[in-house]
Amino acid sequence: MQDGDNPYGGSFGNQMGGTVTFGGEPEAQAPAGPAGGGPLIKDTTTADFTNDVINESRNQPVLVDFWAPWCGPCKQLGPIIERVVSEQRGQVKLVKLNIDDHPAIPGQMGIQSIPAVVAFSDGKPVDAFMGAVPESQIKQFIDKLLKENGAGPDIDAILAEGRAALDANDLNQAAQIFGTILQAQPDNVKAMAGMAECMIAAGQVDRAKELIEGLDEEQKQVPEVASILARFALEEEVAELGDPAQLEARLAANANDHEARFDMAKILNVRGQRDEAADHLLAIMKADRTWNDDGARKQLLTFFEAWGPTDPATLAARRKLSSLMFS
Repeated sequence: MQDGDNPYGGSFGNQMGGTVTFGGEPEAQAPAGPAGGGPLIKDTTTADFTNDVINESRNQPVLVDFWAPWCGPCKQLGPIIERVVSEQRGQVKLVKLNIDDHPAIPGQMGIQSIPAVVAFSDGKPVDAFMGAVPESQIKQFIDKLLKENGAGPDIDAILAEGRAALDANDLNQAAQIFGTILQAQPDNVKAMAGMAECMIAAGQVDRAKELIEGLDEEQKQVPEVASILARFALEEEVAELGDPAQLEARLAANANDHEARFDMAKILNVRGQRDEAADHLLAIMKADRTWNDDGARKQLLTFFEAWGPTDPATLAARRKLSSLMFS
């Protein structure tokens, strides 16, 4: 589309003003809508436009995609803008209006060519672009819209989503979430740690080490990063411990072979058998608290650091440790 086709006088950055009326009622007099919620992407109608767009834009910016089934560029733009909006994770919503079925609103707004995307904020149209523009320009448009309207991502909530996906072993979803954060905040250390954990889970340990070891000393003190570094250190140590079958044979012959039990705990930890690893160390403490200068307790604390404070194995072992120490 040519710039002259744009009823708003240019593609990116033009501020829009005024009010929009539907059914003769001023927009400012429309009743307040629900406080957020609902799908990020939806179709609307003339009857629902006030609630879906005007009212909802008071919660976060809303993009309105004016389209028609016969419009080739609309079909090109649709999937791209839907993907970009989905990546924003609730900072902005997308509402689609078929102008063939609902011509009144685009007529009132002076929409002369499609695809046309109009951004609404605080109940008013504030910006727009026309045509099937590239994905990079859509991202620029949304970034500018969010910045000008004081919107910003809830990074902690998004990180929590990434962690939840990681815990559920949904590595693709977790990596996408952490990657989205890093696009907005390239120095976000917690997102880097999350991405490193995705790499580790996917068997890309060398890439994870390269990512984490490239951080500065202050960044390495962030708990999520320190946990990964502790895990790497344990794995390197375990590689030198020898055959676990021999350790098991030694324990079968002598349950008080604390050295074999200690090494077996490290191997079990690397295998992911955290509860069993902790139980071996607790067994040493119960038999001989002073063994190896309280080495079993110190190793258990190292496990806690590597597992993280909220890991179920950490919580369970801490309870057992407290019971043992104060019994």
